[in-house]
Amino acid sequence: MKKMKLWMMAAILFSGVACMTSCNGKAKVEKEAEAAEVALNGLGGNLEALISKYLVDSIGSQYAPGEICIPVVVYQTDEIKEDSLFVWGDYWVFNYNVVGDTLKCVSGGSHPGKLLVRKNEQGEDQVVSFEQVEAGHGNVESAKRIFGKNYDAFHSANSDEVYREEVRASGIADYVKANNLPVKYYQDYGWPAKEIPTQDAPAQ
Repeated sequence: MKKMKLWMMAAILFSGVACMTSCNGKAKVEKEAEAAEVALNGLGGNLEALISKYLVDSIGSQYAPGEICIPVVVYQTDEIKEDSLFVWGDYWVFNYNVVGDTLKCVSGGSHPGKLLVRKNEQGEDQVVSFEQVEAGHGNVESAKRIFGKNYDAFHSANSDEVYREEVRASGIADYVKANNLPVKYYQDYGWPAKEIPTQDAPAQ
C-alpha cells in the first residue's frame, strides 16, 4: 500500500491523517504517518500489526463472520505520554467472503476513537483500552471530546467519501497481493462490484 498508513489486517495495515483539502491533506497524511511510525518505534513496538490484530479480534469478531476480515484506517495520528501511546483513528472493519473472483462484503462498520497502547509486564506493546465515538445523538459531542485538537482532521477524513474509498481499495489491493487471493473485484451488498486497483492504478 501507499506509505501513508493506509493499511489492512493480516496483510500490512497503514494509515494517515487527512487534512482539510485533498491535496494538502495527502501531504499531511504522509508526514503524520511517518511521525507515528517513529513514535511507536521509540516504544519498541509495531503499530501496524498491533492495531490490526486488535481490530480483527475485538471489533471484527462482533460482526457477522466472513472468510476474511480486512480493517481499514482512514485517519490516524498519535501522541506519546511517558510510557504510553495514544492513537486516534477512524477505524473501519469489513468481513468478506470470496465468491469467484470477487470479495463480497458480508458485514462491517465504522469505529472512530482513541486507542491506548502500553507495554505489559513482559515488555510487549498492547492495546489496553479503546474509547469510541458515540453513535446517534451524542456523535459530534463525543467525537470532539475524544479527538480534541485532532477533531478537524478526523472530520475532514471522515466526511470525504472519495478519500475513504481510495484508502479502502488500496488496502484491499495490498491484502489480496500479500495473500495471493485469486480475486479482481470487491462488492458491497446492493452495489455494483468495483475493480481492485493494481499497484500502479487508482481505484475505480
